[in-house]
Amino acid sequence: MHHPENLFTRFESDIQSYPLPEKFTFPFYYQPHPLCVLAAEQLQHHLLTQQAWHHDFGIDGNSSATGKMFGVLLVESPNKEIGYLSAFSGKIAEQNLLPGFVPPVFDMLTEESFFHADLAEITRLNLEVKQQQSNPRYIQLKKTLKELTAEYSLAEQQQRDAIIVGRAKRKQQRQQAEAGLDKHQLDALLIELSKESVAEKNVLKYLKLEWQDKIDAVETELGALTSTLDTLKEQRKQLSNALQNKLFEQYRFLNIRGEQRSLRSIFAPTTSPTPPAGAGECAAPKLLHYAFKHGFKPLALAEFWWGVSPKSEIRQHGKFYPSCNSKCQPILGHMLEGMAVDDNPLEENWAEDKELEILFEDEAMVVVNKPSGLLSVPGKTITDSAYTRLQQRYPNAEGPFVIHRLDMATSGLLVFALTKRANKSLQKQFISRGVQKRYVALLEGAVSDLSGEINLPMRGDPVGRPRQLVCFEHGKPAHTYWEKIATVEGKSKLYLYPKTGRTHQLRVHCAHHLGLNLAMVGDTLYGEKADRLHLHAERLELSHPYSHERLVFQIDAEF
Repeated sequence: MHHPENLFTRFESDIQSYPLPEKFTFPFYYQPHPLCVLAAEQLQHHLLTQQAWHHDFGIDGNSSATGKMFGVLLVESPNKEIGYLSAFSGKIAEQNLLPGFVPPVFDMLTEESFFHADLAEITRLNLEVKQQQSNPRYIQLKKTLKELTAEYSLAEQQQRDAIIVGRAKRKQQRQQAEAGLDKHQLDALLIELSKESVAEKNVLKYLKLEWQDKIDAVETELGALTSTLDTLKEQRKQLSNALQNKLFEQYRFLNIRGEQRSLRSIFAPTTSPTPPAGAGECAAPKLLHYAFKHGFKPLALAEFWWGVSPKSEIRQHGKFYPSCNSKCQPILGHMLEGMAVDDNPLEENWAEDKELEILFEDEAMVVVNKPSGLLSVPGKTITDSAYTRLQQRYPNAEGPFVIHRLDMATSGLLVFALTKRANKSLQKQFISRGVQKRYVALLEGAVSDLSGEINLPMRGDPVGRPRQLVCFEHGKPAHTYWEKIATVEGKSKLYLYPKTGRTHQLRVHCAHHLGLNLAMVGDTLYGEKADRLHLHAERLELSHPYSHERLVFQIDAEF
């Protein structure tokens, strides 16, 4: 077992001049406290120099390597000394326990854990399922059944076609007979034609019986094998669920009051009562649980990515990131109860005192310059928005109608329709890409090329909303053209031209390692916090919904 004192790390430099945080970090939106930055730098130096274990993070360019999230928790020790604790998310080097890092809340890999025995039984069932599925007789019967079913279907269709041809032929014979035969001859012919019809239907009837006998024989033997396979699968499913539920109960998280809750209890009242895979294995809950358990007072938290970026998510080497929503938000909600925590900045109206500048208005439409921090439309907790302000400005209009949106942190040109007729025209222009848009962005680094195109399909992150993922399998096409304006003090200013309108498209295309690999300055979702997001909708070109005159609007960025 790790001795608490061995995991408490002291700062290697003098920290007397650093003020301690007044409140604990709000983990889902923060700027790292200077002491957390210092702790992270000290931990990163350790990662580069330690020899106790090996894990390929891909720092040297190995794209098949695996980066990891690390966390540092600034704490006051029981002896009133300031230092920090370190943790990593998940496993590293196939281990849960590494020297200098806090242990998991529950270590399923320990020898005495029930996990090994239960997993061994599930593994045995997996092997049996595979053996059943690869049984030559099972494979042959499935193939035979498929072939017989196809042959029967073909034979049945051929007979049905023959019946249709026969019916048409008999109809023609009846019509000719009615014109040329006497009643006695006609009655005899109709009896003969009726017999032909019955005979054809009997052929179809006996055809079905003959093929059904063949198919039933195969299905009976196959059914016995399938039943065994289904039983094994059901046993495996029940064991897996039971093991999962045991694990959910074993992961029990403390808070500063000493209250303990299991994963199952924490997630039960949420919209997803089954905890997602990996819940409780992230750095933040590990750190807080260890601190509460051993009498350390948490002061501030920061998490950073170390190594090569994942394929879909945006994670840049050495950059700080907020805790994840899907796995950590419910857990940390419990763990931070009773603590003085920084306010959630996302629940503050950043633009309460900012003006919504009207650039153009007539009876059909209005074009505004939306300030950074103002929502385009009302949010869950903040109702103030460009839309609601325009509602107040035009109380008697049919609209305003929302044509397009800008992220809350993005500033710039936004157009609204004031009538249904204008709304229909403008919507059509946006859908058909008849509107030309240009954005200005400042990126956290130097772009070498002068221009380029980015084609990276995107979709929402199902476990990390509102974040977006690059996904070549399920993503929708997303296309951006860009031009470099200048590079100033190591940062690149670009023009961005979105050819599609995916959520966070420009931010993702800039930050993703397959795009420009540089986050925008102030991008708190895909980069790091700053005074604001340096993205501005600078230019908008469209046709007036009534006169069809081509209009061009341009407003320079404030940054």
